[in-house]
Amino acid sequence: MLKRKKEFQDLTKTKEDHEYHDLSYGMEYRKMKRTLVERLDQGPVICAEGFLFEVEKRGYLASGEFVPMVSLEHPEALENLHKDFQHAGSDIVEAFTYNGHREKMRVIGKEELLEPLNRAALKIAKKVADNPLDGGEPNLMAGNISNSNIWKEGDNESKIEVHKMFNEMVEWAVDEGADMLIGETFYYAEEAYTALDIIQKAGLPSVITIAPMGVNAMMDGVSVLDTMKELEQRGADVVGMNCFRGPETMMPYLREARKILKCHMGALPIPFRTSKDHPTFFNLPDDDSCTCPAPHGRTFPTALDPLYCNRYEIQEFAKEASKLGINYLGVCCGATPMHIREVAEAAGLTVPASKYREKMENHFMYGSNERIAEHMQEFGDKA
Repeated sequence: MLKRKKEFQDLTKTKEDHEYHDLSYGMEYRKMKRTLVERLDQGPVICAEGFLFEVEKRGYLASGEFVPMVSLEHPEALENLHKDFQHAGSDIVEAFTYNGHREKMRVIGKEELLEPLNRAALKIAKKVADNPLDGGEPNLMAGNISNSNIWKEGDNESKIEVHKMFNEMVEWAVDEGADMLIGETFYYAEEAYTALDIIQKAGLPSVITIAPMGVNAMMDGVSVLDTMKELEQRGADVVGMNCFRGPETMMPYLREARKILKCHMGALPIPFRTSKDHPTFFNLPDDDSCTCPAPHGRTFPTALDPLYCNRYEIQEFAKEASKLGINYLGVCCGATPMHIREVAEAAGLTVPASKYREKMENHFMYGSNERIAEHMQEFGDKA
């Protein structure tokens, strides 16, 4: 496995082979921070995103509403979340501005907090990105724009409004020092193209990931593969998929896309067991003896817990994606730091959290350590 700090040393080795004091070494890192594309050209880049579920579980966000007020109300909690994902191996600190756009702020009656929320989230992400836990190369800080949920085919007014929303969020991200810009979770092809156009005008590296719904096509009728091909032709640095779909229903598209795309690709599934019959997490059934269903009648978003993929399923997805040559890897809504560590290690990386991966050999009942009492091992099948 590659170790991040050594990897960067080898790539930037110059005078006296790193005989720097810690202070000057850190300064050298900052001067030589690689761009997104440079990193992707050299190997895997891990991105944690989809913070809505994790922040809600930590008690700082209302499910259903899903507005990232945490950057204003509990900035310390957001900073700690980014650090936890950084520890797990994320190379990118994505500002938590998903759903923090003007229309959503209007829905909750807090439009006046739009810019403060965005700038606070960007500043927190920048602080964490510039201070990696291992003292190595700084992470990349990413600004974010995403599905507006008001884009409507044939409605020019909605498209003009989305254009304005994207423009202002990109402007704030650039102003706060973003290294790259992510446009994510688009289920309209034209909205994805619009996001890319605005990002490109800002002059920063672009990641565009789409999220087709259960109809298995974009909602404006464009096929998934045609949308990805068009994004590549328009010059996106990374094209891929994120959210809505778990490993089983995302991977078939990635396999086909890899055959036609020459650009860097991204793969960031949700960690839930979607299937051919239920390709997204919006209508996943819980048929496994659930005795207390959600009062709103569906598992999404508050009763998905029994439908999680285990860590080995996420690991296998990341291994296959990596073998396909997909270097931009992560997990979206529902991701925990554990999932990000599994993705990083599956891509061949050793990260700070690797120190704490499972050590079943020392388990009191199922372990193989010679110090484990035999009578406890015998309890294993009876426990």
